[in-house]
Amino acid sequence: MASHCSLRAGGMAQDLFMPESIQTLAQFLQSNTKPVLLLGLGSNLLVRDSGFDGVVIKLTQLKSLHISQTHITAEAGVTLAKLSRFAQEKNLYGAEFLSAIPGTIGGALAMNAGAFGSEFWQFVKCVNTMNTSGEVFQRQPADFDIGYRQATPTHSHEFFISAELVFNQKPSNQNIQQLLQKRNNTQPIGLPSCGSVFKNPAKHYAAELIEKSQLKGFCIGGACVSNKHANFIINHQHASAADIENLILHIQQTVKSNFDIDLETELKII
Repeated sequence: MASHCSLRAGGMAQDLFMPESIQTLAQFLQSNTKPVLLLGLGSNLLVRDSGFDGVVIKLTQLKSLHISQTHITAEAGVTLAKLSRFAQEKNLYGAEFLSAIPGTIGGALAMNAGAFGSEFWQFVKCVNTMNTSGEVFQRQPADFDIGYRQATPTHSHEFFISAELVFNQKPSNQNIQQLLQKRNNTQPIGLPSCGSVFKNPAKHYAAELIEKSQLKGFCIGGACVSNKHANFIINHQHASAADIENLILHIQQTVKSNFDIDLETELKII
């Protein structure tokens, strides 16, 4: 899984399936009997060194993108950067912040991805989901408990396959190039990481708490806290998943000891 996750760490999976369409995905699931792990770009995921005893379904080939007036329909494998550029080309606004998030539509829906004051679900009109039997459903935002870095479904065993999004016709104050420059100035771009490791606690910034704990540059094995942004963990030297998880635990324990604040991960650990 190290080849399929942006942290470049993780154990072996039993099988990998990359459907080329929603139809082939449904057909596969109708006959599948193994445990399933859904994957996009793996930019928010760490698979433990013991691996995954089942089939990883990577949705990056589901990348259809269509527009109807102000509505954009995007499949789960479309990258957020591509969606942002597509909206700009169509003179629709609001998607600029997505250019700075290294993920896909599916991941953005699952965790309500956000940056620069905007969140993904504020643009969602409806979504299509699929269950592990290959059945497709249309769901509304009201069918989810949507909050900071979460969109928890009321229906279990379903995952996102596409979304209908509504953007603005009125130009925004955000500029893609300026947002990318701001990201590049403040984050360790180009190094193996998962983006922000921890959610920001109420009234605090995780990066500030970690930095005040003198943890910038601190390493366990090949995993290190970034010197540029303390809420990033960098795989510097072939870190194992255990190195990364142990560093996460050390950060949590240190911040708890110093500030009595519990840091919750954005990163999903399998």
